[in-house]
Amino acid sequence: MRKYAPLLAATVLAATGLVTTASTAAIAAPSSCGGTSAVTTTTGSLADGASFLIQCPAGHWNGELFLYSHGYVVPGSANPAVDAQDPVTAAWLLSQGFALAGSSYASTGWAIQQALPDQIATRAVFSRDFGRPAKTIAWGDSLGGIITAGLVQDFPHDFSAALPLCGVLSGGVGTWNAGVDSGFAFQQLIDPSVQVVNITSPAANLTGAEAAAAAAQKTAAGQARLALVAALGDVPGWFTPLTPEPAANDVTAQEQNQFLWEAEVDFPFGFDFRAEMEGRAGGNPSWTIGVNFAQQLRKSVDFSEVVNLYKAAGLNLNADLTTLQRARPIVAKPSAVAYMARNVAFNGEISIPVLSMHTIGDGLVPVENEQAYRQAVDVAGNGGLLRQTFIDRAGHCAFTPAETVADIKVLLSRLSTGHWDGAALQPAALNASAAALGPQFNVFGTQSGAVATAPAFQAFRPAPFPRPFNLPPFFLN
Repeated sequence: MRKYAPLLAATVLAATGLVTTASTAAIAAPSSCGGTSAVTTTTGSLADGASFLIQCPAGHWNGELFLYSHGYVVPGSANPAVDAQDPVTAAWLLSQGFALAGSSYASTGWAIQQALPDQIATRAVFSRDFGRPAKTIAWGDSLGGIITAGLVQDFPHDFSAALPLCGVLSGGVGTWNAGVDSGFAFQQLIDPSVQVVNITSPAANLTGAEAAAAAAQKTAAGQARLALVAALGDVPGWFTPLTPEPAANDVTAQEQNQFLWEAEVDFPFGFDFRAEMEGRAGGNPSWTIGVNFAQQLRKSVDFSEVVNLYKAAGLNLNADLTTLQRARPIVAKPSAVAYMARNVAFNGEISIPVLSMHTIGDGLVPVENEQAYRQAVDVAGNGGLLRQTFIDRAGHCAFTPAETVADIKVLLSRLSTGHWDGAALQPAALNASAAALGPQFNVFGTQSGAVATAPAFQAFRPAPFPRPFNLPPFFLN
């Protein structure tokens, strides 16, 4: 089986009825976090069934908490509580005196509705048992990135700073709209039998899509059309971390990498897991009405690749785009759109420092998500609070612990000084900061083990997100 990377106030108060267990003696009073010779761990359950995990540092707790939001968990998979992105970063934070906490969320899948109150409830548990943190930093990756950004938007007074990593920062509506554009093109040009929305048999739907994609990949025409499918979602032509990015004119290699993203990562979300999301939303929240597919393609970072592959295959690109434009459009259910906007779309209203990080070659959550979030924050007039960093590497959430810690250091400096250190945010400075952490931190996990990996911060400006859906400022306030 494949492995994938990874209403509120009353709910939060109710969720703090819980049972806790601890690896140390029973907690008698607040402010007992830390103070022992070893890291201590507390676990327990929230009222809605979610579990939580809290770690207190050995020695003195500095009074600050990192609240971690984990990524997407495939429905039916194990769903433990997690309180850090990786063990090396967790050990560094604990060694600096920070406490760590995180919950499992009450359900798997697109669990944002449960994650937001469960994370706030976990923070409330920490405050009850150990004392209210002087500062709480929200952080998380992938789906946890959108949850992190959602927490600081919906609960601005509970957090001091945020670090969304490889986050779905275009929001729920935007990201599933971009996905439906790609799925619609696949259905119209490659596999008419596949269901794009209102999927009735998710596993069979995915199996059929994968078979059709594999067949298409065997022909030049099929490869050109698969590239068009990828381009409508801005899927990069770079798949494997720690490998060089294909040359700009190597369209064959780019398409082969996009096929790997589609077949191994994106199709399960678009043709299978989408059904779980629609079940939560009460219907389909995505649409193609009003979409100009030719215009969308011209905006794509993959436009020239598609043009060249169509030309090499002897296909008429305009004819295929006309087919998409004339096809019966997909219509969204308004109540489902509203659900997804609540869970979550962004209005740019941030009141604390936010520092994000994204790999350039991310084909599950394309780096253009960062542009969508930046636009929302800038329109709301809060651009001074946001900084974004980029890693020159393929992969989803393909960071080294050193890169994560380097960003954490910059964010902590912003908290302590009240201003961003522009020099420290330069890629060369971030790379130097990461490298100085030593070989234990500068590693990347692969199937064959940890590989020594140099830090790869790079100056980068993402292209526009293909189907933005941001809320107006103050929409949720």
